[in-house]
Amino acid sequence: MQSTNQTAPLLEVRDLHVEFRTKSGVVQAVNGLNFTLEAGQTLAILGESGSGKSVTAQAIMGILDIPPGNISGGQILFHGEDLLTMPEERRRRLRGRNIAMIFQDALSALNPVYPVGWQIAEMFRVHHKMNRKQARERAIQLMQRVGIPAAEDRVGDYPHEFSGGMRQRIMIAMAIALDPELLIADEPTTALDVTVQAQVMKLLKDLQDEFTMGMILITHDLGVVADVADEIAVMYAGQVMEASDVFEIYRHPSHPYTQGLLDSIPRIDGTDGRLRAIEGLPPKLTDLPPGCLFQPRCPMATELCVAERPGLLPVIQDHVSACHYRDQLHPDATQEHHDDITH
Repeated sequence: MQSTNQTAPLLEVRDLHVEFRTKSGVVQAVNGLNFTLEAGQTLAILGESGSGKSVTAQAIMGILDIPPGNISGGQILFHGEDLLTMPEERRRRLRGRNIAMIFQDALSALNPVYPVGWQIAEMFRVHHKMNRKQARERAIQLMQRVGIPAAEDRVGDYPHEFSGGMRQRIMIAMAIALDPELLIADEPTTALDVTVQAQVMKLLKDLQDEFTMGMILITHDLGVVADVADEIAVMYAGQVMEASDVFEIYRHPSHPYTQGLLDSIPRIDGTDGRLRAIEGLPPKLTDLPPGCLFQPRCPMATELCVAERPGLLPVIQDHVSACHYRDQLHPDATQEHHDDITH
């Protein structure tokens, strides 16, 4: 089923708010999230655990546990149509066919009592009404496409009989089975060694190019997305702290949190061999700090940061940051703002 408004962006998230009501209070998991994704583009959403990345993915997919979760505000527009207000039956038909997701723990996501080929084939039996033989043949083709060796012999194997990297490939096969327009990959390389990580990321990029999918890549690892993402949004405590294209973020990070994430990546040219960690812990989402959410951990924090929460404002064109001192962190910001004023 194709969506109607093909002139609108593939996906647009507007002022999304997601909260969880717990015994300890209301957890503000996502607090005013905005982003746009075009067809064929990859957006990487980065941040530490608890920043709201996976909750965002679940809200888009419509698989958020409600209750205790609750989408308290905002819109999620797919080709201009709000997923949050459409009838559940229509949204269910979009799920899998138009919007698909790869989960971070393939062993938990796959059903342990069914062969992997049966699980892939089920997509074709349910959505395309194929018979068992046709669906099995398509499952084998997909397993071959994602690089499963001897796919025809292994189509009857169970999830526990595959390695972590092979299980993740099976998850990818299931996700792309119906040629979705949007693929959400939630920590797709978690617990995989660096060689397998690179293989999985290359596979995702190749498949995206082949099917012209839009992709949201959720991760905590800036190193994973360097060769894959077009745009990066850095989340912290449910909000976007900084967003720009991938090259600009790596060249000129303009938020201390982004800089801290970059500094924590191991470098082959490091002089002392020690990793730099961001001091402190993320805030309790039931008790957010005043002012800038990052100020309790920020080496640049001042009284202004404690008193006033900065908005997500331009640094230079197409680069935004929620930091009072964003212009000081970017070498071209002051000049660009001067040019804007004089022209």
